[in-house]
Order: sequence, then C-alpha cells, then structure tokens
Amino acid sequence: MEQKFIKSFFIRSAGLLVFVIALVVIFDPFYQYHKPLPGLKSVLTDKEYQCVGTLRNFDYDSLIVGSSVCENYNNNWFNEGFDCNTIKAIRSYGATADLCYLLDVAYETHDLEYVFYNIDPSSLSASTQTTYESTGCPMYLYDTNVFNDAQYVLNKDVLMEKIPYMLAFSMKSDYDEGNSYNWAQWKYFGADLTTGMYGRKSSVAPMKEKDTYKNELTGNIALLTRQVEAHPETTFKFFFPPYSMLWWDDAYRGGELESCLYNEEQAIAALLAYDNVEIYYYQDEEEIITNLDNYMDMIHFSKDINQIICDKLIAGENRLTEENYKERIDNMRKLAKQIVEKDILEYYPE
Repeated sequence: MEQKFIKSFFIRSAGLLVFVIALVVIFDPFYQYHKPLPGLKSVLTDKEYQCVGTLRNFDYDSLIVGSSVCENYNNNWFNEGFDCNTIKAIRSYGATADLCYLLDVAYETHDLEYVFYNIDPSSLSASTQTTYESTGCPMYLYDTNVFNDAQYVLNKDVLMEKIPYMLAFSMKSDYDEGNSYNWAQWKYFGADLTTGMYGRKSSVAPMKEKDTYKNELTGNIALLTRQVEAHPETTFKFFFPPYSMLWWDDAYRGGELESCLYNEEQAIAALLAYDNVEIYYYQDEEEIITNLDNYMDMIHFSKDINQIICDKLIAGENRLTEENYKERIDNMRKLAKQIVEKDILEYYPE
C-alpha cells in the first residue's frame, strides 16, 4: 500500500512538473522559444529578460538600437516612415559593447535592412567589454543551451505572474505592441522635477585633455565599424539624442565637455567613411534642450521628443556629412558655452 502511494505520488509530481514546463514553453512570456502564439500580441516590458529572445524568434527586418532614451519610440513610427518591420534592441546603459552584442544576436538569424542606432555620448568612452553578466542579467536566457533553462521553465513568478500579465495585456483591444519597453506612461516631465534631480557640482573642475579616453574611444569605434563593415547590405542610421542643457552644464563643470565633443567628432569621422552609414545630429536642438519641461532628469526626455526625433529621421533632417560635421560639433561647443554662461542662470543664478 505504501509503495503504491509513493509511486502514485511520484507519477503525479512528474505529471505536474511536465504540465508546468509545458505551460511556460507554450505561452513563453520571455519569447525564448517562439514568437507570440496566433491571436496573442507581443507584450514587451522586461528588456533584460525578453530582448534576446525576441531578437532570435520574432519576424523583423530592422532594429531600433539604443539605451533607455530609445524605449519610448513607437516601432510603428519607423515602420510607416521607412516601410520596414522593426523591433527594439535595448540596453539601459547603451554601452557600445552591449549594443553590438545584441546586433550580433540579431544577425545570427536575420538580415537587416535598417539599423536605427542611438549613440549616447557616454557610450564612446565606456568599457569595450559587455556588462550583461557583471550586472546580474539572466544569462541562461542569453545563451542557446536549453538544458540550463530550469530557472525559466520552473519559475513560480513566470507561471503565476508573467504568463497572466502577458495574457491580460495581450487581450486588451487598445494595447499597442509598438510601445515595447515604453516607460513614459504616467511619468511626470517638468523643470521642477528635472532640476530637483540634478546634483549640480559646486565647483568647476579643470577641463580634461580632449583625448583622455583615447583607448576606450578607439575600441568603441572599432566595435561600431566592425558591424558596419560586416553588413554592407544594412543601412545604418546613427543618431545623437538631445540631452538637456543640465547634462551639458554637468559635462562642463566636471571637465568632460571637450573630451565628449572630441569623442563624437572622431566617431563621426570614422563612420562617415562607409557608404552604408548615415549620421544625424540632434544634440544641438536648442529649443528642445533648453526647455527643461521636456525632461524628467538631465537625460531622459518625453515621448513627444522621441516623436520629433523620429520625424526628423524620416525627413532626413540634421544629417551630417564630410563637409559639415566639424561645424556642427563646433556649434554644439558654442551652444554649451551659451548654456553655462547664460541659459543655466535662470535656474542656478550665480
């Protein structure tokens, strides 16, 4: 009798285990094994857990690549403007090595028509080593070894929270799949919040040598040009986002302004050498960056600004060329000077 009970217990336990695994694999909220089931929408809210799976399994021909400032783009803006099918490849830090890692994953299974690549200034001086493992990302979702997926398929939170969440939002008639990873909803943008978040340095540091980050810059440019050279069939549209004037004030007071502009100039010069590259510059949009009501901190702008940038990309506005890029960088230098000598005084009078 006891043996029969034990046998029955193990059979039921094994059956329950198989049922749980099957539920996770079938619904697959992190999209590790397949794209959304027919009739279900893609519900993308956890980039660290979902981004790599979508790059391997979704249908697309173009990518929006960048940091958290790219999360509020609606994929459909690009789809309609460039007649393509996009998904996002996002890493909050926006480091070049991390984003190139995501590009490598995408190219394993897809040919890309466009890559819309946001270059954050800090990415050009960042380490050339990827940061996924060191920052605690779920690496069992990044590799292709199904035998270490137990943390996914036997995860209580996935079963009880992620799957119901995915199904609930997928069935909402007004859920917009284009707003993948979007964080802007219910966020407040305003000068009071932005200045409150800005810890302004009390003194101005000596300006660093412009080539302070020469080694990091050389490595990051090499990572970008490797992608461009390896994929001549792809049109790479690189663009620089409009950080607020507080960011430029901080760069000046921290002695980083000249090295930042030097890094950008060197990267632009290297990338412009390729026929499949276009570069667009939105950092010097004075009306945007000096209006702190557009921001929630010194970097992150509202979705309205994402829309403006996308519209300008579609129209081909603010494109850099061999003939004008040095002038545009110098204009940004002049605007930064105006910010620290005049514009910032409205909020931080001397």
